[in-house]
Amino acid sequence: MTSALKGLSDAGVSVWLDTLSRGRIVSGSLAELASKQYVVGVTTNPTIFNDAISHGPEYQTQMSELAARGVTAGEAVRTITAADARAAADVLRPAFLASASGQDGRVSIEVDPRFAYDTVATVAEARHLTWLVDRPNTYIKIPATEAGLPAITEITAQGISVNVTLVFSLERYRLVADAYLSGLEGAREAGRDLSQISSVASFFVSRVDTEVDKRLDALATPEAKALRGRAALANARLAYQAFEGIFSGQRWEGLQQAGANKQRPLWASTGVKDSSYEPTKYVAGLIAPNTVNTMPEATLLAVENRGLTVGDSVRGAYEQARADLDAIARLGISYEEVVQQLEHEGVAKFQESWNTLLATTEAQLAPPAHGRPGRR
Repeated sequence: MTSALKGLSDAGVSVWLDTLSRGRIVSGSLAELASKQYVVGVTTNPTIFNDAISHGPEYQTQMSELAARGVTAGEAVRTITAADARAAADVLRPAFLASASGQDGRVSIEVDPRFAYDTVATVAEARHLTWLVDRPNTYIKIPATEAGLPAITEITAQGISVNVTLVFSLERYRLVADAYLSGLEGAREAGRDLSQISSVASFFVSRVDTEVDKRLDALATPEAKALRGRAALANARLAYQAFEGIFSGQRWEGLQQAGANKQRPLWASTGVKDSSYEPTKYVAGLIAPNTVNTMPEATLLAVENRGLTVGDSVRGAYEQARADLDAIARLGISYEEVVQQLEHEGVAKFQESWNTLLATTEAQLAPPAHGRPGRR
């Protein structure tokens, strides 16, 4: 039943799970996925943690202890999420030790998304989360906003491994890769061991189709209908073409000789949003070496149960990818407008989820009406 997942792994696609909860850790579910279903990484975000804390009885003891100490909701959130990230990192440590230069076996934890447009605060938060989780197989997630780019460089130069999230456009992807290379150069100048620094660039997929398809549907022409569901894969495939160019030139070769690791493309948002699409669409269409596909559990199970034809579905498709985006542009749909909107919406959604997470935590920290006050 795991032949498709094994095939992906053999093809150079690292299978990661896009969810985490304490229940999954303590029940052994995550360990089972790692041992039997080729899962070698985990990604998280504020929405995932809010769902976990809202519905997980496993948090009650720690929440009560935090309430007894009178901590703020913000401190409680960082303490709880860091504990989950630390425990998951321990579960995935064998995969970390077995992977080339510790590229896999990683757990990603996100900086407070309210800092998405604040470079200094992002750097400070990334350093704090690195200290708080205290595991070498952690990725700190930093959004690919304009303010996030210098933070990526600075944090990488300090030897901290980064998962750059919310990448939508090809131009922004190139800037993200450049920020990582600049960080590696800074780390090399500081005498750091580059082999211990790793990174992924999370290129979001399905949300592109959701937005472009909506605009195509509004046109209601045969040409528009024929292009539904083509933008996201085209965009991601061209990002991989850029990856091949960036991590093969003279600048990269000098860093590689010093032990540096490539910043792998990570395909994020790979669960389909349109029920008419095959549930494995954004897995089967993005198979290429040196990539990561982080899947919601439903997508992982679809790959496992339905299977898929495993073979490189990216590197032979560059010409068609460019043709698809050009055809969409000819219909009057602006690529720049779409990707800018998606970035702003992505940050806003994470900020909203973070505020919801704070509110959920605040409610759970509040003492019962007849109980001992849990907050100062």
